[in-house]
Amino acid sequence: MSLSEPVGSQAPHLVIRSQRVDSVSAQLMDHLPAEGALAWVRRGDGHVGWGVAARLDVAGSNRFQDAVAWWQDLVAAAVVRDEVGVPGSGLVCFGSFGFTDDDPGELVVPEVIVGRRAGTTWVTTVSPASSLAAPPDLVVQEPAPVHDVAFADGARSGTDWSSIVADAIKRITAGELDKVVLARDLIAIAEQPIDLRWPLRRLVSAYPNCWTFAVDGLIGATPELLVRREKGLITSRVLAGTIRRTGDDAHDLALAASLARSSKDLEEHEFAVRSVADALEPHCTSMNVPETPFVLHLPNVMHLATDVAGVAANGASALGLAAALHPSAAVCGTPTDLARDLIGEIEGMTRGRFSGPVGWMDAAGDGEWCIALRCGQADPADPRRMRIFAGAGIVAGSDPAAELAETNAKLVPMRDALGD
Repeated sequence: MSLSEPVGSQAPHLVIRSQRVDSVSAQLMDHLPAEGALAWVRRGDGHVGWGVAARLDVAGSNRFQDAVAWWQDLVAAAVVRDEVGVPGSGLVCFGSFGFTDDDPGELVVPEVIVGRRAGTTWVTTVSPASSLAAPPDLVVQEPAPVHDVAFADGARSGTDWSSIVADAIKRITAGELDKVVLARDLIAIAEQPIDLRWPLRRLVSAYPNCWTFAVDGLIGATPELLVRREKGLITSRVLAGTIRRTGDDAHDLALAASLARSSKDLEEHEFAVRSVADALEPHCTSMNVPETPFVLHLPNVMHLATDVAGVAANGASALGLAAALHPSAAVCGTPTDLARDLIGEIEGMTRGRFSGPVGWMDAAGDGEWCIALRCGQADPADPRRMRIFAGAGIVAGSDPAAELAETNAKLVPMRDALGD
C-alpha cells in the first residue's frame, strides 16, 4: 500500500518490524529492484530500500518545518517492533530537498529496508496498521549496463559559464559580497533507458568514503556531510577549496601542500566553516571548530576539509539541524541572502535538488543529511536522459578558467559512473 500525504494531512498508521538476517550480499546495492531504488551507503554500511509505505511531497518556505511535523506525527502513530536496536533500524525515512524553496522535496518511508551497521545486518518491513508484512526473500539482482552515453551542454556552455564567473568576480571585487557558489549542468543521453542501479554500483565501488545515495531518481556519491545527529552528538564535515588530482602520487602530495597554503582556497574554506559553526551554535552546548583544515583525498579531487562537532543542546532532529544549516556558504555563498540573489540572477538554471540536503532519519530524530553533490537527476519524462551537476565557490581571487576546470573535475564521478 502506498500513501502520498499532502502537507497538513494526517500521517498514516504504520507497523514496522526490524529483524536480523544473515543471507545478505556484501554489497547492499545488489538487492535493489529496477524501480524505486532508495539508498544510503558508505564503506559497506547503510540502508537500501524500495516500495513506498508513506510519502510526503513538500515545497515552499515552510517545507522543512512541514516535513519535521509530518515525521513526528508519523512516528507517534507507528507501532515499531525493533529486534535489532542499532541506529538505522526500526522506522526510517529517506529524503531529499531542493536548493530553493520553490524546488520540490520529499520524505519517503520504504516498504522494505535492508540495513547494515558494524557487522549487524537486518531487514525492516513497513506495513499499514491492518497488516504485518513478512520479510521478503533477498536475492541479488543484476542491473542492465549503461552503454553509448553522450554528454551535451546543459543550461549553459562552458564558455558562457566562465563569463558568468568573471561577472561574479567583478561584483565580489567591488565589495557587493564575499563569495558565491555557481553551478552548471550537463545532459547525459544514453541509447537505452538508464538503469540507475548500474551507476549506483559503480559509485559505491569507486568512492567508498563518500555517501552514495538514491532518492526519487536523484543519485550520487557526495563527500560532504551536512550534519549527523547520533545520541546527542552533532557533527558536520565542511568542504570548500578544491584541486584536481593527477594520478601521480608524488605530484598529488605537492598539490595537496599547495592547496593547504592557497590564500584563495583558505579564504573560501573559512567562509564555509564559519557559516556552519554559526548555524549550529544555537543547537549545541559546546562545539569544537578546528582552526586549520585538513586535505581530504578523493580519487578525482582533493578538498580542504574541516570536521565541526558539538554536543546537542536541544531536541532538534537531524532534519531540523539540516534546515538550520541550509544553504551553507559551501553551496550558496556569503552573505547568504546576497549570494542566493546573485545565483538566481546570473546562474541561468534551476538546480532542483542538486546542492540541497539528502539523507535519512530514524524515529528518534537521529540520522545523516549530506549535501547532494557529485550527483545526477534522472529525467522522469525520458528514462534515457539524466542531468548531472557541479559547482564551484567563487571569491575575489578566483580565475574563470580554473573554476571551469574544477567543475569538470567534479563531473568526473557521474560521467564515469554512466560510462561503459
